[in-house]
Amino acid sequence: QVQLVESGGGLVQPGGSLRLSCAASGSISRIYIMGWYRQAPGNQRELVATITSGGRINYVDSGKGRFTISTNSAKNTVYLQMNSLKPEDTAVYYCNAEVKGDPDFSVWGQGTQVTVSS
Repeated sequence: QVQLVESGGGLVQPGGSLRLSCAASGSISRIYIMGWYRQAPGNQRELVATITSGGRINYVDSGKGRFTISTNSAKNTVYLQMNSLKPEDTAVYYCNAEVKGDPDFSVWGQGTQVTVSS
């Protein structure tokens, strides 16, 4: 089993920055992708950024140049540094892990609220 615990959300003014963290525990050696998704009220959950165990990174177009995803050396924590935040970035942000199994499966964190407002 894999568990994910997020932290770092909050209220920030437009143009500000936040850093989200997601700590994974359990069978972390079986994780092959970690990432962040977000869901705003009335919208579907959308991908924000992902990073594979091999270091391949993918960003949503609206986050390119503003968001940076990274992991620690133990690869059990994934971070999302968000700069130049905009009101449209307001959403609940969820950490995700794709885990090898039979079959493979997804694990989600509980979500952390990010609100960008003056």
